[in-house]
Amino acid sequence: MTTLIPLVHQMHAEEASEWLATLQRLLPRYDIRLFDELGEQERSQCRIAIVANPDPHQLVQMPALIWVHSLWAGVERMVAELADVPVDIVRLVDPCLTQTMSEAVLAWVLYLHRDMPLYRRQQAASLWQQKPYVAAGERHVTVLGLGELGGASAQRLQQNSFMTSGWSRSLKSLDGVQCHTGRQGLEELFEQSDIIVNLLPLTPDTQALLDRKLFKKMKASACLINFGRGATIVEEDLVAALNDKQFAHAVLDVFEQEPVSASSALWSHPRITLLPHISAQTTIESASRIIADNIVNYLDHAVMPEVVDKSRRY
Repeated sequence: MTTLIPLVHQMHAEEASEWLATLQRLLPRYDIRLFDELGEQERSQCRIAIVANPDPHQLVQMPALIWVHSLWAGVERMVAELADVPVDIVRLVDPCLTQTMSEAVLAWVLYLHRDMPLYRRQQAASLWQQKPYVAAGERHVTVLGLGELGGASAQRLQQNSFMTSGWSRSLKSLDGVQCHTGRQGLEELFEQSDIIVNLLPLTPDTQALLDRKLFKKMKASACLINFGRGATIVEEDLVAALNDKQFAHAVLDVFEQEPVSASSALWSHPRITLLPHISAQTTIESASRIIADNIVNYLDHAVMPEVVDKSRRY
């Protein structure tokens, strides 16, 4: 009997169809189907599911389920929602995603390093005025979170001549990157850095970590990029700090509620560049190949992929 693997999702139908077709092509020996297409007897046989922000109510309808493979790298929401569902969670770890994120970090650090927000305002005011050039080696950039994405991003910045530091929950070691940990290390980096890039996962320790106390320590000329998770920043504190000119500019790509409401003041804030969660978009072909390999290794060779530590949420 062909092994049945459901795709449990809350995506648009067209996107789900594209994922389904790609996964089925890469897993021809298995039957990949949408959860809604399965009958009760079929659901009771499923041991593995591929998921994208799944409805927990649907997962509990598969009592034989052992583990689920997420289409996304971020699984904090899933961990919280599936706290009472006894299944292991495997997150997507995709080298293409790492490359995409490090590229985005470099691009937007350069955007701030070369004062693009200032020149945009000058264009609107028909003002022709040059600022003195600052070399990358004189610009101190800090990356918060030194996991797979953060570590690669920090090293890419260092390779592009930026003076690079990093901060993480546990002390890391990266060539050319000054690594820090602990509250004191975090506060010192907020005082010293010209550009801070937030790539922290959302955990009980990082929820609302970036608040008014830290923003007050920033240089007036400093900038912040958030490519991590929206809830790691206290949005009200960030807006207040920008209004008070405690720091210069914020590039925001992730938010606690997405999409951002059309009526949100974030859209028109002169010191905010708002992006629609595009810093590290998942590539269907690349991600599907990794998911397919993990599933084949498990079903054919009993090799379990690395699972999420639910206490840490990543």
